[in-house]
Amino acid sequence: MSVRQSLLAILDQGPCYGYQLRTEFDRRTGSTWPLNVGQIYNTLERLERDGLVDKDEVDAEGHVYWRITDAGSAAVRDWLDSPVERNTGTRDELAIKLSVAATLPGVDVASVIQVQRTASLAQLQELTRAKYAGGDPDGPEELAWSLVVDSMIFAAEAEVRWLDHVEQRIARHPGHAMSLTLAADKPKRGRPAKATAEARRS
Repeated sequence: MSVRQSLLAILDQGPCYGYQLRTEFDRRTGSTWPLNVGQIYNTLERLERDGLVDKDEVDAEGHVYWRITDAGSAAVRDWLDSPVERNTGTRDELAIKLSVAATLPGVDVASVIQVQRTASLAQLQELTRAKYAGGDPDGPEELAWSLVVDSMIFAAEAEVRWLDHVEQRIARHPGHAMSLTLAADKPKRGRPAKATAEARRS
């Protein structure tokens, strides 16, 4: 999630001070990604360094306002016009955990899956309750909140479906037929040979 671009997009609507930016960010994301003021000011300093924002006037209460530059506005347009690129590799903890657990001797992978499914279903129920506990469904802040919550609900539903898939795959291998013992060959330093990596993918 790009805090940097989101703050720039808000500043493209007009100058803001740090705490105001945090409030505006919360309004537009349903407070699902809490930011602290320190994080916002660190981001603003980097944006200023990159020529995307400038310090503006200071009000009677001492709030320092920040305004977007022309380069910053162009960066906002580029961000909105470009797709979000997903990483091709995975750093998803659950995927890594289950892939490792499936290859460890003596691990009851079905139990690991069931524990996760219980937690995932509980999260899905909580998100569904939260979605229908909102206010005016036609208001802009409620729309922002519901878009974020819908995304989280779809992700939780997909996770449950994926856990069902993993369970079916594991069930095809009774016992610990897929467990791996430690390799006898001592690995060499550096990355694996390209041919080996390609052979594994094919």
